Amino acid sequence: MYKYGEKVLREKSQPVAAVDDTMRRLADEMLETMRSAGGVGLAAQQVGRLERMCVIDIPEDCEDGDTAAFNAPIPMPLRMWNPQIVAREGACHDKEGCLSFPKIGGSVTRAAQVVCTYLDDSNMTQTITARGLLARALQHEIDHLDGVLYIDRMSAVERLGCAAKLKRLAKANGGVR
Repeated sequence: MYKYGEKVLREKSQPVAAVDDTMRRLADEMLETMRSAGGVGLAAQQVGRLERMCVIDIPEDCEDGDTAAFNAPIPMPLRMWNPQIVAREGACHDKEGCLSFPKIGGSVTRAAQVVCTYLDDSNMTQTITARGLLARALQHEIDHLDGVLYIDRMSAVERLGCAAKLKRLAKANGGVR
C-alpha cells in the first residue's frame, strides 16, 4: 500500500482500453488488499499502478435506512474501470479517512449524490446514482485517479490541524506532498 509522500499518489491515471483477465485479477488483488486493511475503497495509485480503475465495497450496515434503500440496486463490490462522475447534487460535510494516510482523518465537503459512469468486468458501460457513504467513496477514489488527495479537499484550518502528522508521513515516504 502506497502512503502519502510517495509520488505515484499525485500522478494521474491512464484510461484502460479494455477490461481483460489481467485487469480483473488486479481488481481481485485490490479488493483483497483493501479488505485486509479495513477500507471501503482503493484506487490503482494506492497499489502503485496508473490504470484508471478502482474498487469499492460498502458494507450493508454502513448506510442508514433511506440511503441503503436508495443504493440497494448497486451490487457490491464495485470493480470500476475508467470511472467518471457525470453529475453532482447537494453537499455533505463529513469525516473521511484514507488507507494512504494511516491514523490521519479530517472532514471534507463532497456532493451528497453523484451519477457515475464506468466500464464493468465485461467492458459494458454502466451508470449508477449513489448517495451517502457510497457517493463519498466514489468521489474519493475518482479523486485519487486524478492525483487529488482528500487532504486537498480539507479546509485550511482542518489541514493545519494535521500538518505535523502529514509532514512526518510525507518525509517517511519520499517527501512528495
